[in-house]
Amino acid sequence: MKNRLVLIFSTMLCALTIFSANTFAQTYTQPGLPEGAKARLGKGFITGLVYSPDGTRLAIASSIGIWIYDTATGEALDLLTDHTSWAVSVSFSPDGTTLASGGGDGTIRLWDVATGKQLRTLEGHTSWVVSLSFSPDGTALASGSSDVRLWDVATGKQLRTLEIPIYHIYYNVAFSPDGSMVTSTDFDDVIHLWDVETGQEIRIFEGHRGWITSASFSPDSMTLASGSADGTIRLWDIETGKQLQILEGHTGEVYSVAFSPDGSTLASGGDDTEYVNLGQLLHEDNALASGGDGTVRLWDVATGKQLQTLEGHTNRVQSVSFSPDGDTLASGSDDGTVRLWDVATGRQFQTLEGYALPINGVSFSPDGNTLASVELDAAVRLWNVETGKQVRTFEGHRHVYNVSFSPDGTMLAGGDPNATVCLWDVATGEQLQTLEGHTWHVYSVSFSPDGTILASGSGDGTARLWDVETGNHIRTLIGHAGSILSVSFSSDGTTLASGSGDGTARLWDVETGDQLRTLGGHTSDVQSVSFSPDGTTLASGGADDTVRLWDVETGNHIRTLIGHIAAVQSVSFSPDGTTLASGGADGTVRLWDVKTGNHIRTFTGHTSDVASVAFGPDGDTLASGSGDGTVLLWELTPPKPPQGTEDVNGDGVVNIQDLVFVAANLGKTAQNAADVNGDGIVNIQDLVQVAGALGNAAAAPSLYPQVLEMFTAAEVELWLMAASSANLSDAESQRGIHFLEALLAVLTPKETTLLANYPNPFNPETWIPYQLAAPAEVTISIYTVDGQLIRTLDLGYHAIGIYASRHRAAHWDGRNAQGESVASGVYFYTLIANDFTDTRKMLIRK
Repeated sequence: MKNRLVLIFSTMLCALTIFSANTFAQTYTQPGLPEGAKARLGKGFITGLVYSPDGTRLAIASSIGIWIYDTATGEALDLLTDHTSWAVSVSFSPDGTTLASGGGDGTIRLWDVATGKQLRTLEGHTSWVVSLSFSPDGTALASGSSDVRLWDVATGKQLRTLEIPIYHIYYNVAFSPDGSMVTSTDFDDVIHLWDVETGQEIRIFEGHRGWITSASFSPDSMTLASGSADGTIRLWDIETGKQLQILEGHTGEVYSVAFSPDGSTLASGGDDTEYVNLGQLLHEDNALASGGDGTVRLWDVATGKQLQTLEGHTNRVQSVSFSPDGDTLASGSDDGTVRLWDVATGRQFQTLEGYALPINGVSFSPDGNTLASVELDAAVRLWNVETGKQVRTFEGHRHVYNVSFSPDGTMLAGGDPNATVCLWDVATGEQLQTLEGHTWHVYSVSFSPDGTILASGSGDGTARLWDVETGNHIRTLIGHAGSILSVSFSSDGTTLASGSGDGTARLWDVETGDQLRTLGGHTSDVQSVSFSPDGTTLASGGADDTVRLWDVETGNHIRTLIGHIAAVQSVSFSPDGTTLASGGADGTVRLWDVKTGNHIRTFTGHTSDVASVAFGPDGDTLASGSGDGTVLLWELTPPKPPQGTEDVNGDGVVNIQDLVFVAANLGKTAQNAADVNGDGIVNIQDLVQVAGALGNAAAAPSLYPQVLEMFTAAEVELWLMAASSANLSDAESQRGIHFLEALLAVLTPKETTLLANYPNPFNPETWIPYQLAAPAEVTISIYTVDGQLIRTLDLGYHAIGIYASRHRAAHWDGRNAQGESVASGVYFYTLIANDFTDTRKMLIRK
């Protein structure tokens, strides 16, 4: 398989899809639904695909799991969902009985193809497992992550690690057909060839001018084909390492290459850009690339001539795979489709649809019959309510952050990175207006209740009010010291709320533009604001992991809702105002009682951040849109009774979230669900009791990858010290202490490491993860390719720990020390922590 984590994120554009909630409940209900969900809209987005050896099955790795299709009928047979993050790579064993999958959770899972049951989990990688390959005899498995590892399939034990002393993501690993060699590709623009028996590197292949995305052995193990971001395919002599041919034809990146079973034909999948080759972008800071349609190309291996171009995909082609008989080629694309092609004729004869890219926002239409979801890398689409079929495409924007229906449902508004707001006619798809005036990305839009005014919030720190009928700018609201990430009108239309990167929410008089009050309390970005239906309460969701409720009349803080363990990205009131829903970067949706602030229920099932939540008009359905590329519709029925007192958050299961809940309430003395033992105070005994319940369930901290975002080594160490002082000697407490000891081990890195930034390539911002084996003052310096320092991020003193999530990693907004956006191109970043120094490179693509 040719799976590449970094390439999944690059050039992410946007689309809008409008669905009928009722239609999807009937038509799109799929296997693998999480508890409480009644439908899933979309299938996630494609990260890789592979045929089974007998050609009867096609496995598609996606952001929500592994889909198994019957190749004869095109029917989806199963969805395998045990990964706690994206499934990014798949590989069938040579006999077709076992499927291996690699995930964003750092695990490899082996599945029984006949039953769909998981056979075992292979653990050891500390980053995404982006590529897998079985040995020809099926006894060994190679995996590509931050290193390359070989595993014994029968026992699940690691055989050896193939390491280069620099941290990379290995995009592609592959066994040679004779089983003697393994190849790996990475960000260094070279291909590595390893001896399987000794683990020694045999040679490297150099020549590409961009990172190498994929490599494939010919069936006779004599030739290696490689595809690169420089737009070329190269053929290499395995024995000598010499370059045999350069195949040119793609005008953009080549993402995947595969030999036909007889070795005579090579297939390649890529992204054909209009203006310049991305290979230039890697070496010329001022080069620009524009997106184009994805193509599949077939090449004659003997002559290097292009045989056919298979056209039909409307976005880049990430994966290609030949059927075992060589008659059919499957291609997976970011346009949300897998297409099957007749190799002899080049005719497309089947399309598997329903895949997408990450979803930024969801919004119900006023009548509740349709749902708008803003997804990445397509266009703005309108779908028939009753049939679920696409009616038309809205043109004019290539990326939309969020959308809003007009109160009468006739118009749709969206804001984009070009600093403009677009209005579309829902009935015709016609673009009605383009509203210009902002000077940076428009992150949020909202119609007034009477539909006459549109508000927009921008990265330029202003909110603007527009006359919907004329498109004229009414006024600009100035006062925030950071980007405005969310805007919302009160129910009577007299007040506008705004949430900002300056950590405040503000209330504005719509008629005069005067600022009424500033609501301060969040310690980080306010990412979402929402008025209650009666207009008396404002909810704000923050990057400090909290939801806050405010009295609109006085501006007083009412209460803080704690439970999320990552940024709260969206908040929404139920139509009757009694319930608040929140969506978090921790992948959960939470329901809260507005009157008491009590947590009601947690919905889990997304494998990435929840970017948006919205109630249906009847209040019986909640929609959540996620970075995993799907919308889940939740049926708001009463939750199941708790399993026991340790289920402190009442979601029906005792898990790591309960430990987080107790930790967040330590020291509180009022009546509190976190007071597990009922002694009137939430203390270490309650924490240890919940940890003991986890230990009793034979759960290890490593089974919860999210612990890296939930806890720090320092706080767990303090808990263990408190437990030791409390002399907790009973069996349940001892189980809890052992669990905390294991948790501390997971959170304590063995060495200080600078990790790969994400996304990469990126625009306009990126996160730089790292881990510390010792406390340190941490700085990250960013340089141009010629060594010029452009920005230093002084991160301050940090304790031992793993700083990998967006909540903890270093953040760079793509600007220099003067606040100016830097140009496209390659940059280097250097981490300094005590005596440790390491440097890696990254790419900005605009």
